[in-house]
Amino acid sequence: MGNLLFNVTTAALLVLMFKGGLALVGEDTIRRRRIPWGAVGLTAIAIAGVVTQVSWGGAMDALDSDPSKAGWWRVVTATFMQNGGFLGGAWNIGTLAVIAGLADWFWGGAVMLVLFGAGILLPEHLDSLFMEASRSSDPRNFAGSSGATYFLAATLAGALLLRGKGWKERGLAVAAPGLGLVMWFAQENGHGLVVVYGFVLGALGWFAGRRVIRDGGEPGDGAGRLTVGDLVRKR
Repeated sequence: MGNLLFNVTTAALLVLMFKGGLALVGEDTIRRRRIPWGAVGLTAIAIAGVVTQVSWGGAMDALDSDPSKAGWWRVVTATFMQNGGFLGGAWNIGTLAVIAGLADWFWGGAVMLVLFGAGILLPEHLDSLFMEASRSSDPRNFAGSSGATYFLAATLAGALLLRGKGWKERGLAVAAPGLGLVMWFAQENGHGLVVVYGFVLGALGWFAGRRVIRDGGEPGDGAGRLTVGDLVRKR
């Protein structure tokens, strides 16, 4: 029962942030938007990681992030290994593709990749800063992309808090870190704490770069695509 509740709340948190991402980019614009090439590339790397894992029996030993093993690269390569079996791996890659697509449309491909990288590298350092390292907020269990995906999704919730239209959208944004904290304290579910980190970075990132970070704007804008700052000034 405990594992079922853990899985259900973890999935619910991602669905909540997905809805926030849709509100941020505009659900009615999805069909007309450009191909999110950054997200496509990131998903292709994740698929390549699984292919490597399946075709090379020693991949996990060489590339996972087990703290008992040496190797500076492990924190990165472990993100593209999957340890939840076929269904878990398919879920992780599918959710990565969807969330990265939304983030690519809002932040732009380059910024999305930087934020995904932050989701790989920052949590363990923040854990140490807040003295949570002993319980570890890293939900990957030595391998998996879910931690970085949840972090990236949470950056969209952080941006929605500041850019959302009305209390409903802002309430949707705040619900993500709120549920994340409940999950962390009630279940020690690391996905929840990672979401708090991503939410804060997303809010700070949007506030600091709102005049230069490109939003997907309305599809068809082409070279004259709106920036986040343009949208703010028009409201």
